Amino acid sequence: MLKSVDHIVLTTRDLYKCVDFYTRVLGMHLERFGDGRFALRFGDQKLNIHPPGVKAGIKAKKPTPGSLDLCFLADRPLNEVIAQLKQHEVSIEEGPVVRTGARFAIRSVYIRDPDNNLIEISEPAEKSLGTAD
Repeated sequence: MLKSVDHIVLTTRDLYKCVDFYTRVLGMHLERFGDGRFALRFGDQKLNIHPPGVKAGIKAKKPTPGSLDLCFLADRPLNEVIAQLKQHEVSIEEGPVVRTGARFAIRSVYIRDPDNNLIEISEPAEKSLGTAD
């Protein structure tokens, strides 16, 4: 019945801090749509953003900043991601570690966004064989 994820809604306390983190640090692209709505696009997916006071027709019963745990597959080797995170002074909470992904084993690092959502950034584990951290 289901094929893939189209979008995820990200509830934030601070629209500007949220947009800055996801665009500057993670390289997503800001889009505006509808009546003053915002989204972050990457690849074929997007995160719709719900800041305080958003006028969404239907939404989660208890939208709460900091309640998401998201995993993204990187578009480059994880070692390059780690270097970019350090350049932006983003602390790595855990990793690199090997975990089970949806389709294959993944090598991941874990960080927090400005709302304290847990963000996992990964690469296929087989890409990392033979690398040292």
